[in-house]
Amino acid sequence: MSTTNPPQLFLLADHIKLSLLERQRAISLNLSHNSQDSQISRSLEQLRSGIEALESQIQDVSDDSIASQLPRLHAQLSDLTAQFAPSPSNPNPSPSTTLTPNNPSLAPDFAAATSKPTRSTPTWRPTSKSVRFSDATDDDDENDDPNRASLFPYRDDPSSSPTPSPSHADLTNHQLHAYHARVVDEQDAQLDQLGASIGRQRELSMQIGDELDGHAVLLDDVEEGVDRHAAQFRRARGRLDRFGRKAKENWSLSVIVVLIVVLVLLIVITK
Repeated sequence: MSTTNPPQLFLLADHIKLSLLERQRAISLNLSHNSQDSQISRSLEQLRSGIEALESQIQDVSDDSIASQLPRLHAQLSDLTAQFAPSPSNPNPSPSTTLTPNNPSLAPDFAAATSKPTRSTPTWRPTSKSVRFSDATDDDDENDDPNRASLFPYRDDPSSSPTPSPSHADLTNHQLHAYHARVVDEQDAQLDQLGASIGRQRELSMQIGDELDGHAVLLDDVEEGVDRHAAQFRRARGRLDRFGRKAKENWSLSVIVVLIVVLVLLIVITK
């Protein structure tokens, strides 16, 4: 057992208290708490084993500091066990045991665990069914995106100042609909111009692609010529290597022939 000192056991007891508080909250909210029961049971068994280990430790070596903490640990173990599974021997466990942490640094966690959850009820407000078309944007949207106004409607020359849109406050829905239809027609015409421009760009791109294909063919021809010349250089180098090897092999024979010729000449001269 690794937990054999009182501070660790008190910390384990605090974690059991928090688990019990969460379990009580789940029960109050009619939520499932079965997943926490096994964990709490294991923690209680671990706390009981730790207390037994401390008791056996002080039997071997007397330690007043540990012995003074054992009654408090036993009391907390009894209360926590009774709160988890009430028994006839302790039917009314002290609730202060669960609400009071052993470590003061865990006080915020205990406060959060004991706080009651609040449920906010959504408020329903009737919505108006009247609809009015409006071409104006909110001032907040314009402030958030100052460049948005320069994008609509589409213009080939962004530097030119846009035509200010007329006020629609005094127009009826029919007039607003007609105005929006006219704006849509203008946008369609502008989109047609944009489509024609994109078509020209496509044709230009195709011409550039054809030029690139022609250059690729030329590069292939150059590569073939380079390969041919490289093969010729390799063959010439091979012939030179063979000639050099043969010259090295016939060097001794050439020396012998030259010496014989010199000897014959000397014999002829001396006679």
